[in-house]
Amino acid sequence: MGYVKERFAAKALPLAAEIKDFVRKNENVSLGTYTIGQIYAGMKGIKALVTETSLLDPEEGIRFRGYTIPELREKLPHLDSCSEPLPEGLFYLMLLDELPTFKDVQHIANVWARRAIVPLHVFKAIDRLPRDTHPMTQFSIGIMALQTESHFAKAYRAGINKKDYWDPMYEDAMTLIARLPRIAAYIYRRSYKKGKHIEPNPDLDWAANFAHMLGYDQPDFYSYMRLFLTIHADHEGGNVSAHTTHLVGSALSDAYLSFASGMNGLAGPLHGLANQEVVRWLLELKKTLGKNITTEGIEHYIRKTLAEGKVIPGYGHAVLRRTDPRFLAQMEFAKKHCPDDELVNIVWKVFEVAPQILMETGKVKNPWPNVDAHSGALLVHYGLVEYDFYTVLFGVSRALGVLASLVWDRALGHGIERPKSVTTKWLQEYVASLQSKKEEPVAG
Repeated sequence: MGYVKERFAAKALPLAAEIKDFVRKNENVSLGTYTIGQIYAGMKGIKALVTETSLLDPEEGIRFRGYTIPELREKLPHLDSCSEPLPEGLFYLMLLDELPTFKDVQHIANVWARRAIVPLHVFKAIDRLPRDTHPMTQFSIGIMALQTESHFAKAYRAGINKKDYWDPMYEDAMTLIARLPRIAAYIYRRSYKKGKHIEPNPDLDWAANFAHMLGYDQPDFYSYMRLFLTIHADHEGGNVSAHTTHLVGSALSDAYLSFASGMNGLAGPLHGLANQEVVRWLLELKKTLGKNITTEGIEHYIRKTLAEGKVIPGYGHAVLRRTDPRFLAQMEFAKKHCPDDELVNIVWKVFEVAPQILMETGKVKNPWPNVDAHSGALLVHYGLVEYDFYTVLFGVSRALGVLASLVWDRALGHGIERPKSVTTKWLQEYVASLQSKKEEPVAG
């Protein structure tokens, strides 16, 4: 092991056990408007960020500028051939806090189409990687390679007044969003289709053109991409990808550096990689049960998964305390477009039994499915079976929200993020001081 590593283990592992016991005994001790339990649990529930574009309510779910997912599907502009909203309209809504007209959506689409040409050096940077490099790693490097195009970096170097920071940040955000589908599709075709790339079709909208470049030209898949890219676009500011983009941007890093850092967070198993884990689990369930894919069989498999100390992927949420409206939107889409698909039906059967089983454990605050519980099964239905790529799709969508927020951060002049941290020893001494005050005799 090496003596330094051994010494670290000798110190860290006992301290981890000590901290766990300390938090258990003192998790409700107040440090102001929050508790010791909250700071050790990843700052959950501490109101410490301002994000204008969306708000996640534990009971109502996500609202984009006040509109729920069902309201967005009804009110945002869409094509005559498709009932799903165009993601360009959601970006307009998050940026301007007003519902767009179809003309507004066309304007956004035209701007993105004009800016969609990716410099050759970006593809060369991606091509230097081994072909089996994880798609999210390729995606992050592709975004970083685009940074040579940053208007904000050039303007800052030239001495731009800080009140004007939002202007080049807006330009960078628009260009980056325009180019992400091309980069993502290039990675997909390079990794899984022997490098046989498909040129963009300028006659298609942003989402449909993305689907086209991936190699999926079914009209229903165009529709699903419009829905997928809309419902994954934002999830207020506290999730890892949004918070990281905001945090790095607060140091006045440009949109490319900031968004790439957010994508590195999205690539984590507890965030954007969750949709991959759902598909793996569903396929393993299908393989294990064979023809016995009944309610009873699924219930047994869920209990077996829990007994092995594993989680049910796609279930639970840090904030939500109800079924994710994004899950329900996808279920509604599937019932319309692919009601007989086997894997989709397994998703629905799991939904029938999993919440009750999870509630029985007494350990789960939210036993309901989240957005990841359904998206993978729909992608598999349309033939996009390479689930290591799913998080890249998520990342293209998430750009709409986090980059709209980044423009707002610069327009509002938000400062660098720098919360105060303390040590475990400081907290132990703090608790001890509170206890000693309680034990002091009252004068008189």
